[in-house]
Amino acid sequence: MSAEASPAPRTAADLSQAIRALREGAAVVLPNPAPLTHVVTATTPQAVNEAKGRPSDQPVALWAHHPDTLHAVAAVTELDAAGTALAARLLAEEYLTLLVPLRPSPQLSWLVPACKAGWALLFGARWQPLRPLLDEHPVLYVSSANRTGRQPAATTADALAMFPATVPVLQLPHRPETGTATAARQATTTVALHPDGRLTLHRHGAQDRSYDHSDDYLHQLGAQYAHTPAGATDTSGGETHQP
Repeated sequence: MSAEASPAPRTAADLSQAIRALREGAAVVLPNPAPLTHVVTATTPQAVNEAKGRPSDQPVALWAHHPDTLHAVAAVTELDAAGTALAARLLAEEYLTLLVPLRPSPQLSWLVPACKAGWALLFGARWQPLRPLLDEHPVLYVSSANRTGRQPAATTADALAMFPATVPVLQLPHRPETGTATAARQATTTVALHPDGRLTLHRHGAQDRSYDHSDDYLHQLGAQYAHTPAGATDTSGGETHQP
């Protein structure tokens, strides 16, 4: 009896395929600039959670990459103008995941999946190579690119091996992945921004790992963004804005 033929190796999606999948409601795995790992995103939270193999109603982050989306979220938070401006800069320039405090009032229906215990979880990176995909969808949901219980995917190969074939994995052209570039990748640091402007660390990650103590990282953020003017909510981002 002859041996069964091995299945053809799975291939990554190009940008046009990823754009089409997202339009059709599928979850898509996307790369991030170093030192961040991949993320999985979709136009519905259910698609993100199902791609990760977890309950469909589990909270996810809102990808607040679009200025209109961020402005709408700001209107239901307890942040003042200076806090809103600081949030915009942290999201766009630090590529953080950010917790923002919510007012005790009815919320935007599309924000609810990113809310828990009076806080909303936001991710704001707008990496230049992903703009053709992101800008079409002002509201996207996002989470780290991992199946439940596993580490987030650091490379395209990691993601292809981890996710089912129903979840396209985008590979950008002319961006080779080397061992040096991928070995130290990590999911984002999560910081909470309080109504009085204080920053506290919620989860360790790529942005704070080079600091001996988490307070050192928070102090650096405070010093770097101390003079952010109220109303400075430009979230255009850019490839030079890397963590």
